[in-house]
Amino acid sequence: MSIPPLLNRNVRGLEPSATIAINEHSQALQAAGQQVTRLGLGQSPFPVPEVVVEALRAHAHEKDYLPARGLPTLRRAVAGYLARTQGLEYAQDHVLIGPGSKELLFLVQLVYDGELIIPAPSWVSYAPQARIVGRSLTWLETDARSGLGVTPERLEAACRQDPERPRLLVLNYPGNPTGTTYREPQLREIAEVARRNRILVIADEIYGELDFSGEHRSIARYYPEGTVVSGGLSKWCGAGGWRLGAFAFPAELGWLADAMTAVASETFTAVSAPIQHAAVRAFQGGAEIDDYLARSRALLRALLEHGWRALRAAGAEVCEPRGGFYLFPDFEAHRAALARRGVHDGAALCRRLLEDTGVASLPGAAFGRPDGELTLRLALVDFDGAAALAHLPRAEGGYAADDDYLARYCQPTVSGIRALSQWFEGL
Repeated sequence: MSIPPLLNRNVRGLEPSATIAINEHSQALQAAGQQVTRLGLGQSPFPVPEVVVEALRAHAHEKDYLPARGLPTLRRAVAGYLARTQGLEYAQDHVLIGPGSKELLFLVQLVYDGELIIPAPSWVSYAPQARIVGRSLTWLETDARSGLGVTPERLEAACRQDPERPRLLVLNYPGNPTGTTYREPQLREIAEVARRNRILVIADEIYGELDFSGEHRSIARYYPEGTVVSGGLSKWCGAGGWRLGAFAFPAELGWLADAMTAVASETFTAVSAPIQHAAVRAFQGGAEIDDYLARSRALLRALLEHGWRALRAAGAEVCEPRGGFYLFPDFEAHRAALARRGVHDGAALCRRLLEDTGVASLPGAAFGRPDGELTLRLALVDFDGAAALAHLPRAEGGYAADDDYLARYCQPTVSGIRALSQWFEGL
């Protein structure tokens, strides 16, 4: 007798994460001999800083289970990092270490009994996680003028109906999939609305160190009592596969930290011991890491701005990138020409571009945009990050990258952007 396929109703029909799926599909195509520019999965192209790798080597022998809350020295390092970079004070017992911030974001939705609020577009896994745990979800309408992000007016409007309902807002910036961010005046206004409506805010700042200005500001500065700061090693430290994330809670939310720790102890138990010991060095910072970040920001800024200009010249509406890896172009201006080729939505556009140009991307619908919209998310990360960082030219006050440098060291990404632009220009 076979076991009947009885699935929990919350996961029936659930597909693999779009970013993971496109990465695996791209790998399969490459293995079959097809040339593919992989602009689907948003994985850092850069190597882990050598000082952090050295720390991992030094602690490879660590084998014991660590506390469910995390290694005490790592929790102190995370608290010290937030004090140093944001002026925020957290007790080490209010820091929770997890196997990637993705797992911690899932746990907070599991533990906190509130409606999820996210802007459309948002990272691909927030909404599916809400579905898995049975949470209600509100998508906030966005527009290009506000960088496709949360506005205080629309957040207030979402809370107007049933104002007593508990709510959880995830504020991710610099943003995946948009590449945009929030500045101080916007954060203050969003914080005021959140405080007035007693919204729990998860500040997903996993890309914070990749703000091109180097001046990322946490919303926790303006709403400290109601904000949990989320971070990790995957994006700014190039260590996505190491799977380490961290949540920092204010004293007022210690009850939430305790509840999540209890669930962590019954699920993943603790994060890998060698990884936690190595992460201490990452969060301690220092001259080597500061230089690594300066190089990363300068390179990404030049590359993203190059892609932004090229796509705009090809007729796309694209928000100017302010950090991270991503562009989110809208090709509505080409709708009539695309329709003549049988392309009526973002999913069909992704398929056609992969066939015609070899460029892998993701449709905006995977990030909460309407199915019929002609939007794409592009992750400009398909290049040898180690070589690119090593050859980045110095400039007055830091580093700089011109188009010749990008064409030499940021391939195949630059060629992929050129292929996309030429394809749209030829419609």
